[in-house]
Amino acid sequence: MGVGGLGQMGIRLAKAMGNTVVAISTSPSKKTAAMEIGADEFVISKDPDSLKTVEKSLDLILNTVSASHDINLYLNLLKR
Repeated sequence: MGVGGLGQMGIRLAKAMGNTVVAISTSPSKKTAAMEIGADEFVISKDPDSLKTVEKSLDLILNTVSASHDINLYLNLLKR
């Protein structure tokens, strides 16, 4: 979560480790950057339909968002 400076490092690191990477951002304009550095998928966190595409499919969420936000909204994305 978050495709700023720290989030971009997370994408690169996760991809280098061989993971399938889903970038999650509030900003659709960050899609190009996320895909160029290794994200396999991109979802917009403000769009419920976009989030549904990865529901119950993630093993881990690396949250790099520094702004106050409710992480509970994203727990449905995790496999359980």
